[in-house]
Amino acid sequence: MSALLALGIFLVAFYFIATEKANKVKVVLIAAGVMALLGLIPGSEVFFSEHEGIDWNVIFLLLGMMIIVGIIKQTGVFDYLAIWAAKRSKGDPYRLMVMLMVITAIASPFLDNVTTIMLVAPVTVVVCDRLRIPAQPYLIAEVLASNIGGAATLIGDPPNIIIGSRAGLTFNDFLVHMAPIVVIVFVAFVLLTRVLFKGSFQYNPERVSAVMALQERRAITDPRLLVRCLVVLAVVVVGFGLHAVLHIEPSIVALVGAGVMLLLSRIPTSEVLAEVEWPTLVFFAGLFVMVAGLVKTGVIETVGTWAIDVVGDDYFLAATSLLFGSSVLGAFFDNIPYVATMAPVVEGIVAQAPDPATGQALWWAFALGADFGGNGTAVAASANVVAIGIAARTGHPISFWQFTKYGIVVTVLSTLMAWVYVWLRYFT
Repeated sequence: MSALLALGIFLVAFYFIATEKANKVKVVLIAAGVMALLGLIPGSEVFFSEHEGIDWNVIFLLLGMMIIVGIIKQTGVFDYLAIWAAKRSKGDPYRLMVMLMVITAIASPFLDNVTTIMLVAPVTVVVCDRLRIPAQPYLIAEVLASNIGGAATLIGDPPNIIIGSRAGLTFNDFLVHMAPIVVIVFVAFVLLTRVLFKGSFQYNPERVSAVMALQERRAITDPRLLVRCLVVLAVVVVGFGLHAVLHIEPSIVALVGAGVMLLLSRIPTSEVLAEVEWPTLVFFAGLFVMVAGLVKTGVIETVGTWAIDVVGDDYFLAATSLLFGSSVLGAFFDNIPYVATMAPVVEGIVAQAPDPATGQALWWAFALGADFGGNGTAVAASANVVAIGIAARTGHPISFWQFTKYGIVVTVLSTLMAWVYVWLRYFT
């Protein structure tokens, strides 16, 4: 009974989020509150267990990076990059989109997709405003590219960190097994965007001429602060990359970097904190609590157990189920708590595999499904939620369905390509 109740509350909340009939932050807070009142969440553990509650590593990673981006913004570097990108693309809308997607996809495997979106999205908004073209298609394309590109490495997408830790997979393992299909999928995605966003490529000759006449170097308002910020950002990125060696959580690295930037910038703290997307952070916290209700009441475990019973000893069927199942479920439940919850279930399936190679194949199928499923809906991945928050704040709101109608197409394409890849590489 409690499982059905938790699932019912989650589905009702998801309905209101999807239809945008109510503010999504209010929805998740009310849903989380109702679950708490009915005893459907694990009590105080919801605040202390990342597997059965709020993942504070994600929350504070976002907070730290929001502060860092807010300070960097004060230097004028985003205006500089926007003018540079517009001039290099010569104002051609499709060329500009491809350029931004390539930058995003290359950065995501090393910065993680959330951090990349926080850095690239403000640039995108500025360049679109300069050219007087709608920013929404470009932001959506970048998020989709970041979720694809981030799948390539251990640190590129938060679910990969969870999977790598649980399965004992290294940074090089991810490069060898995930990067090839990520490159293939990204190339297909770039070609697809010409069709997906064909109605959005507007060319304004007058605005292009005006932008081409601008001197991008004049956009930098504080060169000294910019140099200091770039040094700190570089150290933060290195800290992310050495996560497995230093055993320091990325959230701690981001918070320390934010603190150092605050000290070096001497910008009033109130101004910096005003740039933080507080509604986005609250939304994540509420979403984590809602998923905790599904975990405690056994909804997700039931799904996993059912999957094990269905696949039996057919491991290609198991890989297929993990790939498509994770893609579908990951599209509706934020893929970070989803992966954290399902990882033990996958570990149980892998333990029954006849050899290590087959077991690893199951982990790769799980990772590909969860990562590519992050494009499925507007709330499927952290990067999606962050980008939509930035879009709303800058006057370019993206609705749930505006994002999802593109995300579903890309998810289906990438998942099918990943399925063929898993079959050819591990089961033939």
